[in-house]
Amino acid sequence: MQRESMEFDVVIVGGGPAGLAAAIRFGQLNQQHNTNYTICVVEKGSEIGAHILSGAVLEPKALNELIPDWQTQGAPLNTPVKTDQFMLLTQKSAWHLPTPPQMNNHGNYIISLGNVCRWLATQAENLGVEIYPGFAAKDIIFDDNNQVCGIITGDMGVDKQGQPTANFQPGMELRGKYTLFAEGCRGSLSERLCEKFNLREHCDPQTYGIGIKELWEVDPKVHELGKVTHTVGWPLDNKTYGGSFIYHLENHQVAVGFVIGLDYTNPYLSPYDEFQRFKLHPKIKPLFENGRRVSYGARALNEGGYQSIPKLHFPGGMLIGCSAGFVNVPKIKGNHTAMKSGMVAAENVHHALTNNGPADLDLNKALQATWVWDELYKVRNIRPGFHKGLWLGLGYAAIDTYLLRGRAPWTFANHADHTCLQPTANAIKINYPKPDGKITFDKLSSVYISNTNHEENQPCHLTLKDPEVPIKINLATYAAPEQRYCPANVYEIVDTDGKPRLQINASNCVHCKTCDIKDPTQNIVWVTPEGGGGPNYPNM
Repeated sequence: MQRESMEFDVVIVGGGPAGLAAAIRFGQLNQQHNTNYTICVVEKGSEIGAHILSGAVLEPKALNELIPDWQTQGAPLNTPVKTDQFMLLTQKSAWHLPTPPQMNNHGNYIISLGNVCRWLATQAENLGVEIYPGFAAKDIIFDDNNQVCGIITGDMGVDKQGQPTANFQPGMELRGKYTLFAEGCRGSLSERLCEKFNLREHCDPQTYGIGIKELWEVDPKVHELGKVTHTVGWPLDNKTYGGSFIYHLENHQVAVGFVIGLDYTNPYLSPYDEFQRFKLHPKIKPLFENGRRVSYGARALNEGGYQSIPKLHFPGGMLIGCSAGFVNVPKIKGNHTAMKSGMVAAENVHHALTNNGPADLDLNKALQATWVWDELYKVRNIRPGFHKGLWLGLGYAAIDTYLLRGRAPWTFANHADHTCLQPTANAIKINYPKPDGKITFDKLSSVYISNTNHEENQPCHLTLKDPEVPIKINLATYAAPEQRYCPANVYEIVDTDGKPRLQINASNCVHCKTCDIKDPTQNIVWVTPEGGGGPNYPNM
């Protein structure tokens, strides 16, 4: 197929914090060294920020380095953290615990990461960066030497059978001397690169959690500007890793969410319904009474940490941000580390272009000389310490933090999340309360307020390696867990002529990537739909 082609020095895939930080840093280096290397950012969301979802409390360490005068430049960091609260919940009670030092948020800000990314995009454009939202990176361009030399955006106007319609527009080739992949957690092209170049040969499997979030406007009487609350415990059992966050923003808004590690074992567990149940706790429910839910979203996040960081470089490109996995789980933050990875990548690429350097730059070595590596190394054992349950996890976390101070002579291993589900024969069924439509809600009404939209007449982007596996294995052995781990009602078992079949409601997909991660046979493969589809988060 003949495609239009555009040439750049650097192509960045993904307009999140890592990709935009890389673009800004490269633009700054152009100014400082009087170079005019060209940079473009391609983003699958309809606009920058449309697919961005994070808690989020931002530690401004990387931003201070990138744009020291961000306050005078109008960065939307409007709510400094004033108080921290950490609680252990039982079904009817709440016990206040000492706030771990990693979770001390003095000097941090409660933000909408989507709005911060929109502001970062403006800073990048002011430095000459070209940004193309609404275009999904669908494929990778390789030269004859297997070097990455750009990406191809997805074709538009293709019907469900893969045939061109009257509105067909072929994707474009965006070619670059270096391509940085900042797709976020479980990026589809990033995973292909990991497999092709064996980037995970010397690291543990990446592990993940699913984060589900709502934005509320609450009664001013219960709003406490700048307050940060985290909880562990109920409604999860002691074997399941997870917890909540509640952040009080400006304008009487509260961001509330729940994160559950995707190494959970009970196939009957529904992360969405656990979150809804959490809001009914007697300590939590009064915050949302007389309130109004504004928005909803869900996204997988990396939890593997230090021991799951792959080789970050390959001929012609690098993985940065959550495509690689830089979340500091005990700190419950990853935006600052993702940004720093993008900044260091930009510095290395600019140096290589200026000095005719190699196409395969050692980003791991460069990051080892920064605070990112030390920060992740010190907390590397805390998340896997919870593999034996909540109580042992909390106990080990205290020992590692206060006595060992992150310098233990051992490193705990991570294991792949999809291997953890038990058959239903060994599991206890969970009965979740019906939503009340006031504080708890069903999945479809939640998807509605995520502003999710896809062109209906396009190939399904949730593909199956073997169409018989969902019934023969997933339904028979695990009672079709995709119906429960998906937070958007994408997967349903329906009866057709007396036989069960899997129905995929792809138009509901909020691009969280949980199915691609948790499917026990790894039969589901998430690929990019048409650019501009998916959720449209206004300020998540």
